[in-house]
Amino acid sequence: MTQTPMTKSKRRQIYELIEVGIRTDPLSRAIDLTLIGLIALNVLAVVVESVPAIGGRYHGVLNTFEIFSVIVFTIEYLIRVWAAVEDKRSADHSAVTGRIRYMLTPLALIDLAVIAPFYIGFLAGIDLRAFRVFRLFRVFKLVRYSPTMSLLLEVLKDEARAITASLFILALLIVLAASLIFFAEHDAQPDVFTSIPASMWWAVVTMTTVGYGDVVPVTVWGKVLGAVIGVIGIGMVALPAGFLAAGFGEALHRRRKKYENLVAQVLHDGKVSADERTHLEDTRARLGLTADEAEGILEEEEIRQVREETCPSCGAALPDHVHKSCLKKPEKYGKRLSDWA
Repeated sequence: MTQTPMTKSKRRQIYELIEVGIRTDPLSRAIDLTLIGLIALNVLAVVVESVPAIGGRYHGVLNTFEIFSVIVFTIEYLIRVWAAVEDKRSADHSAVTGRIRYMLTPLALIDLAVIAPFYIGFLAGIDLRAFRVFRLFRVFKLVRYSPTMSLLLEVLKDEARAITASLFILALLIVLAASLIFFAEHDAQPDVFTSIPASMWWAVVTMTTVGYGDVVPVTVWGKVLGAVIGVIGIGMVALPAGFLAAGFGEALHRRRKKYENLVAQVLHDGKVSADERTHLEDTRARLGLTADEAEGILEEEEIRQVREETCPSCGAALPDHVHKSCLKKPEKYGKRLSDWA
């Protein structure tokens, strides 16, 4: 069915209200804060419900709050699916295809995982207590509202190959360590190192340098192997952390560069309109930059453009005029001045 202009306009307004990237609108911000608060209360409810005195006494209240939360999250999910066709990435697809594509995105799958267990348990007549653990997944909905969480997902996606490779090597070392310690300690401790799979617990604890002490080698070769595995484990376990740290640095640099490019584009005409400032603020919030950092980037770009348009010595407009003293120091004022000479 063809959408009328009025329907499209309304749908676009709703899309902008629920889309976290648009944060300058007071109503949009209020919706975001309400949903964030509801998510936090849901996690808190799961935690306090595990306390017997609270869970038993306030079971009815907690159950009512659970139903209310599921209703709110269901309405939110359906609205997001309905308005998803307003996303520019769905412009080349039909309404049905665009909505299906949205439903298969990671954030939409998280929204579905939050509400699906409740309906499955209710329709199938299963004890809902079996699905309590899934209620904790609601904390992942905060990914939509937190630039830091979205940054983590971005880093994990970018560094997936490197992290997977390091984890694969780590798994091989765990199997190797468990096999060696089994052959070294099985005769001395047949009740402790009963098999290679059972020895993997010792390998993991040793390679991560946790060292609970519940399983320890007693033979000379077992102790030597434990020392070697412990030293190797320090470096191997740190590999994924190193990839994550490097990925965070690179992702932060890309986000800053993206904002710098936007600022340069906005300042191309020498002024910032109200709409452009709103767009800058939305982008800043989405990229997770602080207000001071964004203001600093804006000031740096303004200074850079002023320097490019005026003579650094006398302030006259360039390139029509270049002060003679400036031409004597092209290395100080840039190659552009020396080219004009």
